[in-house]
Amino acid sequence: VLSILPDRDPYGHKGNFGKILLLCGSRGFTGAAYLAAMGALRCGAGLVFLGVPESVYGIEAVKLNEPVVFPLPDENGMYHADAAESLRNRLKDMDAVLIGCGMGKSAGTLAVLEMVLKEARCPVIVDADGINLLQDHMYLLRGRSYPTILTPHEGEFRRIGSLGKDRIGSAVSLASQTGTIVLLKGHRTCITDGDTCYINTTGNPGMATGGSGDLLAGMIAALVGQGIPSLEAVACGAWLHGAAGDICAEEMGQYAMLPTDMLKVLPRLLK
Repeated sequence: VLSILPDRDPYGHKGNFGKILLLCGSRGFTGAAYLAAMGALRCGAGLVFLGVPESVYGIEAVKLNEPVVFPLPDENGMYHADAAESLRNRLKDMDAVLIGCGMGKSAGTLAVLEMVLKEARCPVIVDADGINLLQDHMYLLRGRSYPTILTPHEGEFRRIGSLGKDRIGSAVSLASQTGTIVLLKGHRTCITDGDTCYINTTGNPGMATGGSGDLLAGMIAALVGQGIPSLEAVACGAWLHGAAGDICAEEMGQYAMLPTDMLKVLPRLLK
């Protein structure tokens, strides 16, 4: 994994190490945005921009020091459809976009997802509620010229694809049908673009807690945004995420460990 990560240019600056846009969070789900943003920063992103509904902006701005947090038009604690227009100019300079963590499902969040998938000229990672929104709108995945990465757990996977006993075959089939990279979470997480397939061997049941997937999504966004080929970036993110979880399980046990603990041990893996 470390051999795949790009060297840090000694003459580089923050703009050289990935500009990442995160569209995450809603009323009641501010932790999802926090974990995604910090996961991206811990995996080397140079600039992390977090756009949240205006009603939770104050919460996220207090929680987060390093990311650039900005408010977006809000309706009932989620993105208003007008947020799509507000984001259009920001998309132009991004190296990767993550959308979905704790975002909620509404007409406004669907409008934002549709705009991002149509107009982002960079890889887009779709997680959590972003995947749930695709259930009746799979056409949004068609025609993209840049990588699209789907990161479902098994429940989310069943909303957009057919999951049989052969998890690997199911993931390969969905990736092939949609032209995406699919990371199917669970024991022995599977990562595939429909041709090549990686199986992750790190991780443990202590990671099965709310927020763990948000952390992973942010990590993947950072690695993709730094220019690592998307399939390998997703596989590296899964391995690092699981390895951090294994350190936590060894040191504090599977019952007590938290996603924030995994965040704290990530630097040990990235020396």
